[in-house]
Amino acid sequence: MLLAIDFSLPLTDPVLKFLLILLIILAAPLILNRLRIPYLLGLIIAGAVIGPHGFNLVLRDSSIILSGTAGLLYIMFLAGLELDMGDFRRNSGRSLAFGIYTFMIPMSIGTAAGVWILGFGMETSVLLASMFASHTLITYPIVSKLGITKNPAVVITVGGTVITDTLALLVLTVIVGMATGVADGMFWIKLAGSVTAFALLVLFLFPRISRGFFKLVHDNISQYIFVLVMLFLGAFLAEAAGIEAIIGAFLAGLALNRLIPSSSPLMNRIEFVGNSIFIPFFLISVGMLIDYRVFFNSMDTIKVGAVMIAVATVAKLAAAWLTQKTFRLSADQRRVIFGLSNSQAAATLAAVMVGYNVILGTGPDGTPVRLLNDSVLNGTILMILVTCTIASFATQKGAHNIAAEDETSKDDCTDAGERHILIPVSNDDTVEELVGLSMASMPKNRKGNLYALNVIDAMSGESDVKRSESILSKAAKTAAATDTYLKKILRYDISIANAVTGVIHERNITDIVTGLHGVSDKSVPAMFSEHITKGVLDNSDVNILVYRPAQPLSTIKRHRLIIPPEAEKEIGFGSLMERLRNILANTGGKAIVYAGKDTMETVRKKLGRSVEATFTESDVWADLMKLLESAGSDETLWVVLSRKDGLSYNKNMAAVSYYLNRHAQNRSIVLAYPAQASLGDSTRYLT
Repeated sequence: MLLAIDFSLPLTDPVLKFLLILLIILAAPLILNRLRIPYLLGLIIAGAVIGPHGFNLVLRDSSIILSGTAGLLYIMFLAGLELDMGDFRRNSGRSLAFGIYTFMIPMSIGTAAGVWILGFGMETSVLLASMFASHTLITYPIVSKLGITKNPAVVITVGGTVITDTLALLVLTVIVGMATGVADGMFWIKLAGSVTAFALLVLFLFPRISRGFFKLVHDNISQYIFVLVMLFLGAFLAEAAGIEAIIGAFLAGLALNRLIPSSSPLMNRIEFVGNSIFIPFFLISVGMLIDYRVFFNSMDTIKVGAVMIAVATVAKLAAAWLTQKTFRLSADQRRVIFGLSNSQAAATLAAVMVGYNVILGTGPDGTPVRLLNDSVLNGTILMILVTCTIASFATQKGAHNIAAEDETSKDDCTDAGERHILIPVSNDDTVEELVGLSMASMPKNRKGNLYALNVIDAMSGESDVKRSESILSKAAKTAAATDTYLKKILRYDISIANAVTGVIHERNITDIVTGLHGVSDKSVPAMFSEHITKGVLDNSDVNILVYRPAQPLSTIKRHRLIIPPEAEKEIGFGSLMERLRNILANTGGKAIVYAGKDTMETVRKKLGRSVEATFTESDVWADLMKLLESAGSDETLWVVLSRKDGLSYNKNMAAVSYYLNRHAQNRSIVLAYPAQASLGDSTRYLT
């Protein structure tokens, strides 16, 4: 017997509703790319078409509101998560300035327009102006997709968004308190105390909880669910503190920023789910609010809507222009700042709905007198449509130009060329960390070639072959989780060193990332350096990183770098520092560098200002035990070594394994061997 399916409008069958929305998400980019309409704007228009004010295919019911709210919080969370904290700190002054510009200018113009043009009272005008001051990062997925989230314009705007939205929502809280007569002395004390407690709780407690969780739990699904828990917990705590949930979502993203590397599988999952499901649902839900009939309802609605659109656009454009001139940014960076900050949605909707629901009294005809009337409510819907349209085109144009310029500068760069990284794997427990370190060592948005090698004896049985294939598959899956292809190589050889050196020459390998093979515990074999020297080091000229992970790379707070005298003279030292710089940038970790004076100056130049590093002059060999003993539990120890014929070789290097066993049993360790000159093309190691 066939089930009776109800096709009446609006659709009530949950399967049909979900199918319709998925079809829109699928078809929108295919159609809109040909029409050169921004994808985000297309989803908003699609929401208006299928919504209750369009063809009434789907109601904006609780399920749509729930999905849309989750998508909005996801946008703000991603903005905080993808921020480069080093850039954020360096641009904190600029973000503060932009935050003040984009708050004060709309507040000033908006209040004046409310009083002198629209004839509203002071409280209503100030609340209206706060709606103009706030904005929603609806177009953030555009800059994220184009890979320019680290651009100063984006960093400045995201930081300024938190400032202006927080101030605007605090104005909302205060105005409503004044209008309802509850803004007494205790009101101010409670508000200040709750906001302060909330910020401290999220920014200081969340990272500690998350670091402990990621150390203990390695299951991919559990890690993703945990991230969602922290996102919505931060949003809930913000509401409990009396401010909007979007602020809590952003701060939760900042709190987890250093714990989720941009090159990690977890980050890839977060971005994938958000961009494919949560964020499109939010944009469609915003579109469902749009009612084209408000154009024809009354001249008062058109007048209020026109004023709101003009004030919001002019004020945000003025703030972007002033920011550009203050900090000497380009025209495209101004477009991005304006595009990101012009779209009105989340905080604006929150403000208008709160103001609309505040009833000040009753009119002569018995109708309620609201803090914000019907004309403002309808005008807000018009403003959302127009500002999102303008913002989408502005962001897309500016972001495309910046991305094209960045790509050109990369092509003009005299870098060493394509990276080929070999990962010898034999221990199932360390495969993911070895692959993770390898991917983190590559520049952002520039993927190299990864090869995983497992070597087995020619006389090995079927069980050994299956185990090797399983380890290689795990390496490939780990890389695939970040959209990176990894080539699996299985070799039969009686000597691991012979197999490794063979692949080095066959695949033009530039780097090797390996673990301590054959070690069942966390100890460092006393003769492991000599063993490697007899095998791979003497027969290769590439960078080699010997990695022993004691905890996940994402949970590392600092990287303690110990560099011996004259290491800077090694031909591969520059490329080694480039790898370390990429690791620091991709994981958000800090570096503590210990080296001699001459070496330290070279390291400072090689690392540059893009990473957070402190430098301490030290006689490395005399201070080695002290440096190892003082390492924190969440630090990775980097020791730069040399081949025996290297320019920086020192007899003390033979004792490094003894010191590590004695003083660094429970620490993550990386032993780094810079590439050496060879008869081949050694220029590939220069940076």
